[in-house]
Parts: sequence; C-alpha cells; structure tokens
Amino acid sequence: MQKPPLADWQLPPGVNRGLWDYLHDPAIARGYDASLADSPLFHLDRDFVHRYCTQKGKLLDLGCGTGRLLVDMARDGWWSLGVDLSAEMLGVAAEKARSENLSVHLAQANIAELGCLSDEVFDACACLFSTLGMVLGAANRRRVVEHVYRVLRPGGRFVLHVHNRWFNVWNGPGRAWLWRDTLRAWFGAESGDRIMPVHQGIAGLTLHLFGRREAIRLLTETGFRLLEVRPISTRPDGRVTAPAWFGCLRAYGYLLAAEKPSE
Repeated sequence: MQKPPLADWQLPPGVNRGLWDYLHDPAIARGYDASLADSPLFHLDRDFVHRYCTQKGKLLDLGCGTGRLLVDMARDGWWSLGVDLSAEMLGVAAEKARSENLSVHLAQANIAELGCLSDEVFDACACLFSTLGMVLGAANRRRVVEHVYRVLRPGGRFVLHVHNRWFNVWNGPGRAWLWRDTLRAWFGAESGDRIMPVHQGIAGLTLHLFGRREAIRLLTETGFRLLEVRPISTRPDGRVTAPAWFGCLRAYGYLLAAEKPSE
C-alpha cells in the first residue's frame, strides 16, 4: 500500500515540494546518469576531489545521488558513506556498487540533519553538483557546513560545488531575476534563490545561487581554511580563460576545497 504524500508542513528542513517530488520520482533516478552524461562537471569535480583527497580513509558524500563519486572513491580504496534523501537514488547507487562487487555504505537522511553522525570520524567530505544550493534557507545551508566541520577529523578535507548567481547576467530572464533578487537583498530579504524551469515534469525546484564571496564566507566563518576556489565554465574542459577579466561574471560555478585545521 502506497503511503500518502507528506503535507508541506511535514517536509524536512530545507526541502520544498518541488525538491521532494524530484527526489521521490523513480524515473528521474533511473535516468539521472544518462541525462547528465555529457556534463563536463561530472569529470571536473571528480578530478578536483582526487586532487585534494589523496590519503585514503573515510569519505562522506553528501547528496550522493546515484553514487557517481561514492562508487568511484570506493573503487579507489576509500571507505565510503553516501547520504541522500532519495531512496530511489540510493537504490541505483547500491545496484552500481553491487555490479562492481564494491562495498559502500548508504544512509537515507536530510543533509541538514546529520546529528546521527559522530564527531571527527571522516577524513574527507564532498558535496557536489550544487547539492548545497538545493537546501533552502541560509540557516539550513550553514547547518550542513557545520555538520561537515564537526564530523571531519582535524586535517580533513571538504570539497564543495556551487553555481554562480552572477552568471545570470548573460541572458534576459537571468538579468531580470538578478535585478529583482538584488532589490530583495537591498530591502533585507534573503536573496539568491531562483525557481528553475520545469525539469522532467517537476515544477517548483528552487536552487540557491552563490556569489563567490558568499561561498567563501560560509566556509571560513564555520572554521575551515580555504585551499582553492576554482571558477568553472560550460566549456568541455571547464576552464575560465583569463579569470581576472570579469571572471566573477563568466564563471558558471565554483569548485572549492577547504581543510579543517589541525589542532
């Protein structure tokens, strides 16, 4: 017997109706890898993780989805735990791991509510493909990063991907949203949230778009030491040429690497 859908007031912190419907659609989970197979980010972020997470240990993959990074790191010898709110996505991840005879660990949970994880047990954490931007509310996003800081051992690495809000300057609808969003910020409202076009039949998906300074501030104010902020583009190689020349407007997003200071 199918469970009745949750009412809006029952949704987990940081999750709206659009995201909940997206995460619980079996067709989206089954077609997720194929629909994004041509994205250069799928290779860029994985290589970025390997660049900064070189000492094998325990990995926490937040918003692991269908296990793209999780399985790759397990293949490389990491003990890997993937957390996602989507049981459908986790099911695909488990199938992929079994097909390669790999051991991965999976947990269905809200990444803003990770009190079930003990302090200082992980050597690395990743939150990729704008997963943090899918968490609604600045307080909830900060809570995610605070949990990451708490569960990492001293010297542990955190790799994060965010989309750049200022990239919207390059198209008409984006400029209109950016103008309205800037006005909201001037009047003290929370800014950066954009309702995305209907995706695979799901309406109401909202994505928080970060400015470079906002993303850096979120990490450093939590206590992380910044290692690198890499602007990325939509080019096949992901490079932003001459980033000093209005790179903050030309970057489609950023990959950030940070470290929890050793005590």
